[in-house]
Amino acid sequence: MPEVSPRPISTELEGDEPRGRAPLILLAALVTVVLWASAFIGIRGAGPHFDPGALALLRMAIGAAALGVIALRHGVRLPARRHWPLVIAWGIGWFCVYNLALNSAERTLDAGTAAMVVNLAPLMVVVFSGLLLREGFPKTLMVGAPVAFLGVVLIGMNSATSSGFDVTGLLLALLAAVMYAGCTLLQKHLLSAGVDGTTLTWLGAVAGTVALLPWLGTLIGDLQTAPLDATLWVVYLGVFPTAIAFTTWAYVLQRSTAGKTSATTYIVPAIAILMSWIILGEVPTPLMFVGGALCLLGVLITRMRRRTVQTGSRVSPRVLE
Repeated sequence: MPEVSPRPISTELEGDEPRGRAPLILLAALVTVVLWASAFIGIRGAGPHFDPGALALLRMAIGAAALGVIALRHGVRLPARRHWPLVIAWGIGWFCVYNLALNSAERTLDAGTAAMVVNLAPLMVVVFSGLLLREGFPKTLMVGAPVAFLGVVLIGMNSATSSGFDVTGLLLALLAAVMYAGCTLLQKHLLSAGVDGTTLTWLGAVAGTVALLPWLGTLIGDLQTAPLDATLWVVYLGVFPTAIAFTTWAYVLQRSTAGKTSATTYIVPAIAILMSWIILGEVPTPLMFVGGALCLLGVLITRMRRRTVQTGSRVSPRVLE
């Protein structure tokens, strides 16, 4: 009987990031979470002067224009005809419904509760990506995501404002979480089907902008009364947390699992409280520091790599520190 040569050592599991691209993926993920964290500062500066729908429309109009420039430089590759309905639905859900729900929820719900409810989304993605996208349930992800969410809870419990509890605000925040999770899963499906990530983000932003046009009259009125610095904050939101951050988000999502990519965003609250401390002078409480540390620890756990060492017919999983 001929001798069977052992299979070569596999250093990655299916769905893990390609090793050669790992630094670029990590950098893109870092850009995404830092810019999304900065959006909280921008919304704080612009929100009091703009209606939620008007704020979303102006942000997305600027974002769609910036994404158009990025797409043209990258090279526009239109999706197949069969994917267009899903692309449009994704854009409306992510860039219109999510923004409206979140902006409106933060008008009636305290910031801490809104953050906790919306951050249920990555946990939803972890569960449903395992079930629907067949990404499985890696142990590091199943441990790290709840740890990071616990950190969000601690931050939220210590950042409540005086606006108090509101059922409508709670339902709107829950709608935002559902949109976040559903659109992440749909985007991963489209990327896996071969749709170009940059073109997808641009087309989705255009669809979201068109869906927000009913607020055009309100936006015109708000622009006439809003101070210049508030309008500039919206410009910032459109270019950086929208155009650039969603481009890097698509890059990471295309090269990693939906569950792992979504769980990475648990760093956002930790970065946001540091930015608020540095820029706005809002000193975090000790428990908020603990919460931020748990967010970082949880995401670190989710990013731990696994490899399979095969000798003959035996497989031994190892976790890379």
